[in-house]
Amino acid sequence: MVFESLSEKLQSALGKLKGKGKLSEKDVDLAMREVRLALLEADVNFKVVKDFIKNVKERAIGSEVMESLTPGQYVIKIVNEELTKLMGESQAKLTFASSPPTVILMSGLQGAGKTTTAGKLALHLKKQNKRPLLVACDVYRPAAIKQLEVVGERVEVPVFSMGDKLSPVDIAKASIEHGKKHGNDVIIIDTAGRLHIDEDLMNEIVNIHDAVNPKEVLLVLDAMTGQDAVNVADTFNQRLGITGVILTKLDGDARGGAALSLRAVTNKPIKFVGMGEKLDDLEPFYPDRMASRILGMGDVLSLIEKAQSSIDEKKALELEKKIRSAQFTFDDFLEQLEQMKNLGPLDQFLGMIPGVNAKALKGLDVNDKDLARLEAIIKSMTKKERENPDIIDSSRRKRIANGSGTNVQDVNKLLKQFKETKKMMRKFTDMEKTMKKKGKFGFPFS
Repeated sequence: MVFESLSEKLQSALGKLKGKGKLSEKDVDLAMREVRLALLEADVNFKVVKDFIKNVKERAIGSEVMESLTPGQYVIKIVNEELTKLMGESQAKLTFASSPPTVILMSGLQGAGKTTTAGKLALHLKKQNKRPLLVACDVYRPAAIKQLEVVGERVEVPVFSMGDKLSPVDIAKASIEHGKKHGNDVIIIDTAGRLHIDEDLMNEIVNIHDAVNPKEVLLVLDAMTGQDAVNVADTFNQRLGITGVILTKLDGDARGGAALSLRAVTNKPIKFVGMGEKLDDLEPFYPDRMASRILGMGDVLSLIEKAQSSIDEKKALELEKKIRSAQFTFDDFLEQLEQMKNLGPLDQFLGMIPGVNAKALKGLDVNDKDLARLEAIIKSMTKKERENPDIIDSSRRKRIANGSGTNVQDVNKLLKQFKETKKMMRKFTDMEKTMKKKGKFGFPFS
């Protein structure tokens, strides 16, 4: 889970201040010592940690905090604000050219996920009604062109390629003309990476840059490389003048050192983060929302946006009617599973809810395999059985288990869960009716 280790330690350190009616300088010092250790263990740059602690302490020992009725909460508010400031304060959006096409140059080392990220970015822009073109300028890595073509096909975005015999500079220049001719308003150039920074890599990408004059130079970095990611960013920035960073594999980074150090060290914003392997798992980076998640305050705005883009509103209203009239069937349950899969990993989704901390989510792993098993069981039922599970006796249970490649215990478990869910839904509906009769407010969906 994102920032799991850091989040747990920071919440523990700051939680000790919460219940105190009055704070002394010693209390703040002790809490900040723990915060400092937590940040260093999370692989945050040493100088960044030093400045961060200094800023928090200066504000936390001020009279405004000491005289506050809830000084502990006030310190948490300060930490939240300083974390937000550290990561860039506000969302850094892409800059588009006043007259199309906008050229975006992708840079980075091999293995950071540059080619896949180029595809993810193209899909993100397509959803914003742009007409992107992907350009294959990695002529060295075996099958790099083919990989981009496969990604382009999956996101339904055209790929411009001239094979691996021409120079990347010539390909990049030709792609601009091709894009203008075919009405592409964004051109995303995928360049070659190396296993480490070398002179040839830097010279080549600088030459491509000079030839196409990109509006955005995005550096793709693997979040899990921690301090090394920051050093790579610093070098690329000095030679290329990057405009922003895309951090990949942030969903697998329990520490978060790169995300917290990058802005302060390079003075360049994180524009997007990769939160999974699917092609729509690229999210704009919001420093304030990320700071809130780290401190266990949730991220309600991202949660709403995720739900809005993944859940069919019309179907949701139809389901609400069925719940109210107690007509919820296994077909509806199957539909909900599909929509839940669109929301992404369950621990990430729940981690956005305020008050749900990383500890509470440990061991909670509802993955695609689990959902596929539930789907298989439901799909092995007849239409009649889905509409009325009460008719499913022991012989039907055996047949369903055989048909879904599961066992009778799995079928029993699902039937029991479904019964409990229906019972709970009925209770909510009855409770709402009672409250309305008494003239009290109904539930939020009423």
